[in-house]
Amino acid sequence: MALPDASLLTCYVLRKATGLASGLVIHADRALENLTNGSFGLVFSQSVLLALVAAGLTRDEAYRIVQRDARAAWEERRPFRQVLEDDPAVTLTEAQLDEAFDLTRTLRHTDRFADALADLP
Repeated sequence: MALPDASLLTCYVLRKATGLASGLVIHADRALENLTNGSFGLVFSQSVLLALVAAGLTRDEAYRIVQRDARAAWEERRPFRQVLEDDPAVTLTEAQLDEAFDLTRTLRHTDRFADALADLP
């Protein structure tokens, strides 16, 4: 009884998603602005967390620092990187921060996503 309903629901959701994706218009310059400046750079929080762990902090310590500094960046409307640079608990070098805030690395799989969207019927 549940399998036919689940199948119909899956079909409905896939058709809705296809309709949304097929009509999607992306303004690359505006998307980039929203991604980096509009979020105060918080999109890089995972990269910062991983860099802190690689630098020797435990995952829990790194998580607490990233959460605290991300909240401060959002509430103070300051760039996340600036908050990190001002935090004495963050021992990352400028080069390590550059790598964590590398947008090219962060967006390295976007072509695969765009190709998958283009292949939709």
